[in-house]
Amino acid sequence: MKLLIDDAHIDLIKKICDYYPVDGVTTNPSILAKSGRQPFEVLKEIRSFIGKDAELHVQVVAKDAEGMVEDAHRIVKELGANTYVKVPSVPEGFKAMKILVKGNINITATAIYTPMQAFLAAKCGASYAAPYVNRIDNMGFNGIRVTKQIHDIFKNNNLKTEVLAASFKNSQQVLELCEYGIGASTIAPDIIEGLVKNQAITSAVDDFIKDFEALTGEGKTMSNYDLY
Repeated sequence: MKLLIDDAHIDLIKKICDYYPVDGVTTNPSILAKSGRQPFEVLKEIRSFIGKDAELHVQVVAKDAEGMVEDAHRIVKELGANTYVKVPSVPEGFKAMKILVKGNINITATAIYTPMQAFLAAKCGASYAAPYVNRIDNMGFNGIRVTKQIHDIFKNNNLKTEVLAASFKNSQQVLELCEYGIGASTIAPDIIEGLVKNQAITSAVDDFIKDFEALTGEGKTMSNYDLY
């Protein structure tokens, strides 16, 4: 499962990338709006940091297919070929996807709440389909189950599209989808940090250090304690 950061705050992105194996960054208009800066200014800063080979997912905002196609070409022109254009999984979006795929533009189908939306996006040639796990839960359905259904539909129909699960509220949701073998998850920085945030882990590490220092001296490590 690929691991992506769902955020546009460059300092948080740098922090997460410094510690964890990250495959890219996803954004959406709401995330970009929180920065209070011009969208392409933020996106170019992210692209410069993560490099040309990492995935960057950026959403169109036009409402009609023609406008979505124009948005997509601008996004790729500004941010490079390995940018995935996020297109809403609505009728105008499906129309735009078909056009863009013919032009070899990578598509991430977004705003997915149902398996059939994902199936149609995959038939259009989208590289990823992004179900909103927690938002589906909030509608009274089971977001994990829906995401697994989508994954199975792709595999059973020999579709190359991968799931890019989004909208998580906790690390348990991430774990369940990781166990199931979905293609990718995009996760907020605090949820990524929560994947290994456990007092038992911290206590175990502290105990190891305490025992070692009792033997060699306070502040000593394997690199600086005296052999003789």
